[in-house]
Amino acid sequence: MLCVILALVLLPLLFVVAASFSDPDAVITGKVWFWPVGPNIEAYKMIFKNADILNGYRNTIVYTIIGTCVNLVLTVCAAYPLSRREFAGRNVFIMLMVFTMYFDGGLIPTFLNVRNLRLIDSMWALILPAAVSTFNIIITRTFFVNAIPNELHEAATIDGSSHIRTLLTIVMPLSKPVLAVITLYYAVSHWNSYFSALLYINTRTKYPLQIILREILVLRLMPERISMTRQDMLSHSEQLKRGELLKYAVIVAANLPVLMIYPMIQKYFVQGVMIGSIKG
Repeated sequence: MLCVILALVLLPLLFVVAASFSDPDAVITGKVWFWPVGPNIEAYKMIFKNADILNGYRNTIVYTIIGTCVNLVLTVCAAYPLSRREFAGRNVFIMLMVFTMYFDGGLIPTFLNVRNLRLIDSMWALILPAAVSTFNIIITRTFFVNAIPNELHEAATIDGSSHIRTLLTIVMPLSKPVLAVITLYYAVSHWNSYFSALLYINTRTKYPLQIILREILVLRLMPERISMTRQDMLSHSEQLKRGELLKYAVIVAANLPVLMIYPMIQKYFVQGVMIGSIKG
């Protein structure tokens, strides 16, 4: 069963990678399966020559880095006090946070709120509405409760340490597994963010990579031409071939950073998820 699941996941990925290195005619005619046909790197040369793709890459990297930093700070600042027994009313706050996981205002109130805050067409429209995740707060808070002995907090308090100092010098260094997990969750969410940018970003120079990828995959694959000369038809056919080749290369390039980051934090991933999910 695991082999079947692996094949279902891996084979489409192999096809995309093979198609990105293949001749466009071979891709269009269906000759490419899991190995490049007519190997070339023209598609990747086109990526580095395309200003929109490079700009989208830069914007996505900026949005991901800044957004993930905001997410981590707010998540830790919320999870730490909720993990302390002396914090009065913590169960009430947890219940209110959990309530938001099942009920929210919906798309229209969210859009109106972003508009009223004058965040439309700005980077913060993609970061502030998703600044914190209740699910990740619960995971982090549970890790702080179960993995950090209460005796450490008591010893730090006796030594005169404040809560902020205890958090920065004791809790954070011991929480690398859960921090790695929520960093991955937040970073992947920002990297793949598409719908928020479609709603809130109007200026083309601020588009993230996913919007550019959408244009390549959807908008440019169905051009409508009412009348074309022979030369126009040849040019149009060549554009379709280039677009077919480019879309696979952009998919690979868009997912490559995440694939590179994951092995670096894999050793923390299972530990952080398992410890953070023992108790809700």
